[in-house]
Amino acid sequence: MYITITAQKIGGDYSQSSAGFVGYLEKENQDTEQENMEHFFNQYGDEISAEEVVREIDGNTAKLKKKEPKFYSITVNPSKYELRYLENSSADLKRYTRELMKEYVKSFNREINGRAITVDDIKYYAKIEHKRIFKGTDRQVRENQPFATKILRLKNEIRKIEEGEAKGNTERLKLKIGKLEREAPHQQNGKRIVQGMEKAGDQSHIHIIVSRKDASNSVSLSPGSKYKASEVDMHGKMVKRGFDRDRFFEQAEKTFDKTFGYKRNFAETYKARKDFVKNPNLYFAALIKLPANEKAMAFKLMHKTGIPVIPNIPTSQAQLALRIFKRLRQGVDIAVKSSSIGI
Repeated sequence: MYITITAQKIGGDYSQSSAGFVGYLEKENQDTEQENMEHFFNQYGDEISAEEVVREIDGNTAKLKKKEPKFYSITVNPSKYELRYLENSSADLKRYTRELMKEYVKSFNREINGRAITVDDIKYYAKIEHKRIFKGTDRQVRENQPFATKILRLKNEIRKIEEGEAKGNTERLKLKIGKLEREAPHQQNGKRIVQGMEKAGDQSHIHIIVSRKDASNSVSLSPGSKYKASEVDMHGKMVKRGFDRDRFFEQAEKTFDKTFGYKRNFAETYKARKDFVKNPNLYFAALIKLPANEKAMAFKLMHKTGIPVIPNIPTSQAQLALRIFKRLRQGVDIAVKSSSIGI
């Protein structure tokens, strides 16, 4: 499970309308039969139109300044292992979203009229998507790029020969291109992975648009708050503020596990990934204490995620720490990969 919460921006400025983002989320419905389309939904409604989403989100921004986010995007990316536990990806993910948003509001250290906020106090709309494409920033595309550059150069040579601008053997150049296509390290269904290629397998995930203001358009609820929990004096009145992201991410996993009976491995947990980044020796110390079958699965998951795997488990904490830091020095980007959806 990999979840992101971001304030939508265009360049360096916050989006003043949700229209562009909503339009982006409608892309998968293009060239899709009506009965197979995925529609927006919220806590109680289904098949909500894109126009209604834009109207409701854009009309719920009272007293927000131009340099303040008007809405936030929450993206929920279940792993391929989690998706296998779903009987009907669309219906199951919709049900999960509605439970997840209950945990979202519980993660706020806020009150409305002296009571804790509930899911009925927020304005959100969600949409299920089933496709993903490879982006230029994806590891597979980046590591295939040297081959792509050579292939492009050879294709340019072929074009010049065919147009009479140069001399050469085009058949030999085509054979070189074929060899490079096969040698590229990342392939999918026998083809070199390139930017824009659709990813194979079940890629189902959830996009959620949630208004910065509550449903009454009077209270600001920011999941981007730098505070987990605090109080501030506002006009002579102590007001609670803050959003506990750690709690939200952890509860998102627990809610999924409870809803679908999923048995989460140590290496899949938010806490484990956070420990790996912030305190790797603690991460590996916990890893080696796992039962043999859980440990084997953890190492398999780590390998797929890009987390460095220790070839032979050390017998002492000193050896453990030394090997950890040697591996970590090989590249800071490994820590980033530990939080990716590749698990």
